[in-house]
Amino acid sequence: MSLTTAQNPVESVILPPVRDLGDGFAVRRALPSPNRRMVGPFIFFDQMGPAAFEGEQALDVRPHPHIGLSTVTFLLDGEILHRDSLGSEQVIRPGEVNWMTAGSGITHSERTPQSLRGVGSSLFGLQTWVALPKAHEETTPSFRHYKADEIPSTQDKGAKLTLVAGTADGMKSPVETFSDLIYGDLTLEPGARYAFRAEHVERAVYVVSGSLRIEGQEGSFATTQLVVLKPGAEVVLTSEEHTRLMLVGGEPFPEKRFIYWNFVSSSADRIEQAKEDWREDRFAHVPHESEFIPLPPDVPGVKLK
Repeated sequence: MSLTTAQNPVESVILPPVRDLGDGFAVRRALPSPNRRMVGPFIFFDQMGPAAFEGEQALDVRPHPHIGLSTVTFLLDGEILHRDSLGSEQVIRPGEVNWMTAGSGITHSERTPQSLRGVGSSLFGLQTWVALPKAHEETTPSFRHYKADEIPSTQDKGAKLTLVAGTADGMKSPVETFSDLIYGDLTLEPGARYAFRAEHVERAVYVVSGSLRIEGQEGSFATTQLVVLKPGAEVVLTSEEHTRLMLVGGEPFPEKRFIYWNFVSSSADRIEQAKEDWREDRFAHVPHESEFIPLPPDVPGVKLK
């Protein structure tokens, strides 16, 4: 049955602003936004690039801390060298999954590998943060890397879903998570259709490339838009061109989450403690790295989100 106007399944549409991270490297940040702080446990959603590095240009995100979340790096092009205070050192390439759980506290850096410096390189990918359930916010920090051939996928009539994490369509990703969620990489050939079932309470679709149409609804959604769906809505995603989408969602938490810089917690006091710990150099260091990103100054009159 076609969707009528009264059955419009779209709750909101977010057009991510561009944020400059310095050195000419910019990201588009869909979450958190003024209109939507989280989708399921996802509290942060960045598109990195596409960027081209020439000559000595490179990505150099200096060591910085996290608490209360898992960072998820998924690349579409290029390479990133991940190092963290656990001693992990891992190059991530397209289709692979870096899942770092900060828990009680971790420090990491993200850089262009040495092999790509000085020769020109490119970078395009997504980084998301998954907030941890309250019972696991102070879990022991950990890091897992998954090769592309470990990640399950299914394909039908021009629609291919690669399940980065969570569950969908009878599949379960091997990526270890702490809560119910879906994080999927969906590609559509022209005219292909995909039924995005209401298996998760909150869901959204991010348009990486191409354009998105929802059957029964007028108009289309363009590249870089995050389309948040209404709970329980049964939707069919389609496109008239080659399109790549990221599917995100999951069970929302019963408690509010505070976010400040790289810290996420159900407790504002815990974030204040993390800020103090970073100022006083109490976080563990990334081996063989002496640089670090200073804590940004508090803005008077602005409360934690």
